[in-house]
Amino acid sequence: MSINLRSRTMRTIRSACLGTATALVTLLACAPLATAAETGADFGHGKGKHQVITLIGQLAEQSRFPVNPKGPAAQGDRTVVRSILSDEAGNKVGETGGFCTTTRAALPGDTGGAEECVVTYTLPDGQLTAQGMVFGILNPQGLPTVPPPSFDNAITGGTGKYDRARGSVHADTIGPGKRRFTIDLYL
Repeated sequence: MSINLRSRTMRTIRSACLGTATALVTLLACAPLATAAETGADFGHGKGKHQVITLIGQLAEQSRFPVNPKGPAAQGDRTVVRSILSDEAGNKVGETGGFCTTTRAALPGDTGGAEECVVTYTLPDGQLTAQGMVFGILNPQGLPTVPPPSFDNAITGGTGKYDRARGSVHADTIGPGKRRFTIDLYL
């Protein structure tokens, strides 16, 4: 009986050692990938170029699709927008199209709710996509705050010249229906 117990104990120890060895090999095998990701190294398309693009967006169309048509803003409300994009000299260079979904409705005394937004910037050399949260955009009646707050969104990808783009988009309201988009871009 003691031989059987010792045999089972040895098998348990061998299994534990094998599991630990497997975990260690997996950890060591993944270490170079984690290091590359942490350093921001880009082994894919592009040469790691940094570019800042400043565009002016003028709201062209906006439609709201409320969950409670006759009530206040609610979670799930959707807004669809389209803007015309110009360079700083006023030359039309493209457009944006996107939608925002209310994730937190504004309540009395609230800071203005929150929306998750997805936007595509269509430019002469390709498209950029961006996504992120916008806070403080709604008042308790479900109407947009005036002026709308600034926000930052992450660039999630692109096409053409912007294939595999990364970076961020910062938006500031500069007039009624008008925003300045500062695109901090890594190609």
